[in-house]
Amino acid sequence: MTKTIKIKLLINKVHASLLKEMSKEYINSVNALVQSMVDLGKSITYSSKDFSANLPSAVKAQCTLDAKSIYTKHKKGVTKTIAVLKKPVCVWNNQNYSIGDGNISFPVWTGKSQRITFKAEITDEQKQLLQGKLGTLRITQKSGKWIAQIAMEIAEKESSGDKAMGVDLGLKVPAVVATEDGKVKFAGNGRQNKYIRRKNKSKRRKLGKAKKLNAIKKLKDKEQRWMKDQDHKISRQIVSFAVQNSISEIKLEKLANIRSTARTSRKNEKNFHTWSFYRLAQYIEYKAHLEGIKVEYVNPAYTSQTCPSCGKHNKAKDRNYKCACGYKAHRDLVGARNIINAPVTDGNSLSA
Repeated sequence: MTKTIKIKLLINKVHASLLKEMSKEYINSVNALVQSMVDLGKSITYSSKDFSANLPSAVKAQCTLDAKSIYTKHKKGVTKTIAVLKKPVCVWNNQNYSIGDGNISFPVWTGKSQRITFKAEITDEQKQLLQGKLGTLRITQKSGKWIAQIAMEIAEKESSGDKAMGVDLGLKVPAVVATEDGKVKFAGNGRQNKYIRRKNKSKRRKLGKAKKLNAIKKLKDKEQRWMKDQDHKISRQIVSFAVQNSISEIKLEKLANIRSTARTSRKNEKNFHTWSFYRLAQYIEYKAHLEGIKVEYVNPAYTSQTCPSCGKHNKAKDRNYKCACGYKAHRDLVGARNIINAPVTDGNSLSA
């Protein structure tokens, strides 16, 4: 299984300028090499000595590999047109960078090839994943931040389980899990999540009145890191619960266009539009795959309204679900139980 780990680099203006110039030089070199192959009408294996560029030799060598890959894909009909790199990026192979405790080291061009160590925000989970086989390192800029993208080959286990499990995602309770043999787990703390976002919103309002824009940006970044950490913890709890209960298949709601189709109360609307259901679902999916557990997406229609006992539709009052047949349970638990038997949708696209 291939997994791309994204790590934020903490760099100063001088280093940012170096990376910016290298990234532009990289895509210009790749595009020039591709064009030379187009002019000749054939794929050529260049070496780093065959062209001039203000890049370390290892990075120049990666340029030739990327250029050949782009041209070959076009010749084989994989792409209709020759790809032209536009977004600045720079790539190192796995033999030319190293990862330390809170830093990444790789060669850059400062008029000569020089190895520099950059501080980086590496989570404990990422540190654990980075113990595996490392692939290429891609450095790119996104929303003003420099991001290191590391490709990883992660070995998958084989699941010994034979049962299915449904997961209902929400706000008041981030995730409710139910297995087909009746086991239940509530994961995450919706009240805490809501409190943290409300608290940070109040701080941003005060900072905005004081026109402290940098402080607002730092606070927003801190909140995003906290939310990602919560998603990692919740997804880890869910997958660990699946392993403990011999689950071979996890079913999730396909939440495409949830923001425009779902209804929510006015007091929860802002929380609804700031929480990333997509990210949590993706974390569950890749952690499950590492354990050899299959993940499928189902149609979420009426999963919280259908009685698991008799099949009738009832609307829950607040969190409480009651049916005329006598069945009663937490509304999200009803959803999780119905997700187990809901029809699987085609594709795994989520845009929530």
